[in-house]
Amino acid sequence: RLAPDARLNPHRSLLGTGNYDVNVIMAALQSLELAAIWWDKRRSLERLALGQILGFILNVPSHVSLGFVALPLRRKHWLAIRQFHGTYYNLDSKLRAPVPIGGEVELRAFLRDFLSQGLCEVFLVVPRAVEEAGAWLSPE
Repeated sequence: RLAPDARLNPHRSLLGTGNYDVNVIMAALQSLELAAIWWDKRRSLERLALGQILGFILNVPSHVSLGFVALPLRRKHWLAIRQFHGTYYNLDSKLRAPVPIGGEVELRAFLRDFLSQGLCEVFLVVPRAVEEAGAWLSPE
């Protein structure tokens, strides 16, 4: 739907290995009445109104491998974070199973760690009403 006249999908890896761009993620979320909000790294993570945020999507550098052989290349990889019964989980598809991160303090430390490595982008997943009201951000 994003590129109906294109022969090749411009929003996907040429090798067909997935690696969709952010436009695909945003369109998928919009179809569910959700929004992805880009997190400005200059803001303090303490300003996140975690009770208003459904989850997080991170775009992080990742090593490329062929089977068990790691190549000296890096490309961007998407991973999701979601809370379940008070615990946040890393839902990275490269993991064997979801990995618990912990509570709000541990989540902020987890995000801070990724952001400090550079070349990482964080998106907040929120209902459209929360996006429109700006309720995902606590007042200073």
